[in-house]
Amino acid sequence: MAVEVLRFDNIGMRYGVGPEILRDVSFGLEQGSFHFLTGSSGAGKTTLLKLMYLSHRPSRGLVHVFGKDISVTPRASLPALRRRIGVVFQDFRLLDHLTAVQNVALPLVVSGLKDDKLDQHVRELLTWVGLADRLDAKPSTLSGGQQQRVAIARAVINRPRLLLADEPTGNVDNEIAVRLMYLFEELNKMGTTVVIATHNDDLISQFRHPVLQLSSGELIQLPPRWQRGR
Repeated sequence: MAVEVLRFDNIGMRYGVGPEILRDVSFGLEQGSFHFLTGSSGAGKTTLLKLMYLSHRPSRGLVHVFGKDISVTPRASLPALRRRIGVVFQDFRLLDHLTAVQNVALPLVVSGLKDDKLDQHVRELLTWVGLADRLDAKPSTLSGGQQQRVAIARAVINRPRLLLADEPTGNVDNEIAVRLMYLFEELNKMGTTVVIATHNDDLISQFRHPVLQLSSGELIQLPPRWQRGR
């Protein structure tokens, strides 16, 4: 039987007394799966990612992450679960006073890892994403695309069990976008479950993974594009 790293059952989400942004959303992510998350602006993609990252609790329904029912999990236990999740935010959330290397190394430092090869590993990853000449640069001196690549490197450096990325290729050219997708796929081959929120239809067509599509707050699960219409 396949192991699920995450399951949503009949999830509803609203902010305050407003209308529901998500309605009766149910799906599971098997360990080692790779999905795209799509939908028009305002469809609820970012809200869904926040629920998956445990930064929000749903208005109704059940969320299980790594086998734990979040509704009965103490808040004090949530940070440990979050450390097993890598997240690429649209606003990057880099620390301005740290260099690119220090930002990427942060998850390893927080987890208490002490390894003489840590710095070398971080620098190699940043070089691979095309930032060999900006290793010691601070975020304020980097372009939006460069900051995005630092944020992606930070999210994958500790090989999380679940990786969530919100438009990770939105500020880079096509060549870098494809290179980043290969990075996500390599991480996936090592066992990480990956969810990529994107509007980039070319990437969805080129990298043949199933799609979670949000429309008006409801979720539709679609097979890889090449399998449709069979």
